[in-house]
Amino acid sequence: MASTPAYYGFWHHLGRLLLRLGAWLVLLFLILPILVIVPLSFNVEPFFSFTEGMLTLQPEAYSLRWYEQVFSDPRWRLAIRNSFIIGLFATALATVLGTCAALGLARADMPMRRLITALLLSPMIVPLIITAAGMFFFYSSLGLAGTHLGVILAHAALGTPFVVITVTAALTGFDYSLARAALGLGATPWRMFFDIIVPLIRPGVISGALFAFITSFDEVVVILFLAGPQQRTIPRQMFSGLREQINPSILAIATLLILFSIALLVTIELLRRRAARLRLAPAD
Repeated sequence: MASTPAYYGFWHHLGRLLLRLGAWLVLLFLILPILVIVPLSFNVEPFFSFTEGMLTLQPEAYSLRWYEQVFSDPRWRLAIRNSFIIGLFATALATVLGTCAALGLARADMPMRRLITALLLSPMIVPLIITAAGMFFFYSSLGLAGTHLGVILAHAALGTPFVVITVTAALTGFDYSLARAALGLGATPWRMFFDIIVPLIRPGVISGALFAFITSFDEVVVILFLAGPQQRTIPRQMFSGLREQINPSILAIATLLILFSIALLVTIELLRRRAARLRLAPAD
């Protein structure tokens, strides 16, 4: 814990304490609704509320039946498979497109750089319902609505802005003299790109890819417009379950998604710290 300055008086310490207390209260306000889901997913009864047995911590009141139902139900298995397949392909496409765009936008001599940047980031600004409706009419005319390819392309379009932002941030302050020196020493453009540029921007590329994957994995509005029965993802199946047949299997998959999201966030934080260490490391 950082020591307080010597000149701090009573009101300084009180203000610091209230600031910390307020921060923890805000965090609790944001996290508590999510944490409630976890114990409810182990409820042996098909209810969305705590039973008397759960409140008194009786072992027979808890069960893994809803987790077993998730992995035994073919609809949930299809949704899980679709979420990963669509998410991985959309992430790969968004990462390639976003990295290429960021490399071009990072150059000072790029014409109409601000306009192009605004267009690339527009999926993050325009309300998603408008984007989904536009994609539906456009992809329907191409015969891509109700196909895996159409959903992958739509999710890639939503994830590309995140890659552009993170890779552009990684390119901030990039010394292009290194690239020119490599070319001057006889390296081919491809060799220069993979040996000089890629190692320096790798943390930004990976962070952008993770954000793109999370965007695809969590997306439901575009799925409602574009997906058919065979393209159902986990959020779409959860949405259907809330409308058609409510049971705690939804809470079980939600708990698994919470754990998965925590793992991704920890990975992003580790990459951020690694990138910070690389920036602060002294040059040899």
